Amino acid sequence: MEALMDGLLSNVDWSEIGLASWDTLIMVGMSLLFSVLIGLPIGVLLFLTGKRQLLEQPAAYAVLSFVVNVLRSVPFIILLIVMIPFTVMLIGTSLGVAGAIPPLVAGGAPFFARLVETSLREVDRGIIEATQAMGASVKQIVFGALLPEALPGIIAGITVTAITLVSYAAMSGVIGGGGLGDLAIRFGYQRFQTDVMVITVALLVVFVQVLQMLGDRLVLHFSRK
Repeated sequence: MEALMDGLLSNVDWSEIGLASWDTLIMVGMSLLFSVLIGLPIGVLLFLTGKRQLLEQPAAYAVLSFVVNVLRSVPFIILLIVMIPFTVMLIGTSLGVAGAIPPLVAGGAPFFARLVETSLREVDRGIIEATQAMGASVKQIVFGALLPEALPGIIAGITVTAITLVSYAAMSGVIGGGGLGDLAIRFGYQRFQTDVMVITVALLVVFVQVLQMLGDRLVLHFSRK
């Protein structure tokens, strides 16, 4: 059996697979962290400045919404290429794990911001009105009522964003971004090593399944709270 597996996976270098998997985890983890840190306040601002909301500002909402929509509408493969000069200026390189993180954040943050806005819109307006009646400030309403009530939806949004970033991270291999995507392109596609391609795809599927399971459990846990 072992000999059969060695024959079927003759091109697979497991140490390289392990390193590529670790690089993918770093890319997804770091880009998810920055996407949440940037996207959460943007999503809150989108909600607050929207129509009939606490800080209704049509002009501010229109500008912010336009920027978010522009970043979301650009296909990620194009975003990777367009951002190369900015990435080089910011990081010093557009290659490897570090070079992939800025475009991943640029793709993930606006996506997450919209999910946050949607989650906040689903909060019962009666809760907002009740906290307003008690004399709470906008800051108190946001941190004391809106975010806690929307937490399950926000966690679900983080899960969806993380899964999206897994696919984006794999796509970054096109420009030498490192990780499993780079391995799949360099060996699986360019060298026609089907066994390497199969392993990388299987690992990406495992990553997505694990992220979805963890996200679902967290949503269920906080929904019960």
